[in-house]
Amino acid sequence: MKKGFILISVSILVISTLLVSGCAVNFYKQSPRSKQRIKELEGQLSELERQRMEEQEQFEALKKQLEGKLSGQIARDEISLRMKDGGLVIILSDTILFDSGNAEIKTSAYSVLDKIAALIKKEVPDKDIGVAGHTDNVPIKLSGWKSNWELSTARATNVLHYLVKKGVSPERLSATGYGEHRPIDTNATAAGRAKNRRVEIMILPEFQEKREAGEEIVK
Repeated sequence: MKKGFILISVSILVISTLLVSGCAVNFYKQSPRSKQRIKELEGQLSELERQRMEEQEQFEALKKQLEGKLSGQIARDEISLRMKDGGLVIILSDTILFDSGNAEIKTSAYSVLDKIAALIKKEVPDKDIGVAGHTDNVPIKLSGWKSNWELSTARATNVLHYLVKKGVSPERLSATGYGEHRPIDTNATAAGRAKNRRVEIMILPEFQEKREAGEEIVK
């Protein structure tokens, strides 16, 4: 769990205990020490919010750089970029990375992954990176994989290893295979299945909004 989440969660818990138990006017009945502590916690919240905004600006700048360096692949719908939950997701079609039913990265994809790895190392070397493999729901018959789960996991892991080979810190990386269980489009059409077959490289935020127990907190 990251410091942004811990500090803000503790801050909200303390402030809620001091202010919400009863009514907000109880603040004026607190001891000078309690009032000072509340001011300190409010200062921490403000600082963490400032850091979160800086992080968002950093991700937006990275997105623009990737759009420039991968413009050809983006124009051909082989790659797309989007902001999600405060982080940046790079979505790569399986056709740009792999042959059908295969988990070995095609040599033609090296230049694309090289550009992504270089920008990660330069712009966000301290951020955690998640690599997720996804497939459509067509059962595997001929490729030798037990199921789409194994195929998606192997693909994500191979992309992870390639990023490590190119200098991305391994302690910042994780790989997950979801098989067909997290589609982004319908599996009823060929076009929808093509969108579902993908690898996502997710640059994860340190600070993000999250809703717990009916309250919005900052992670």
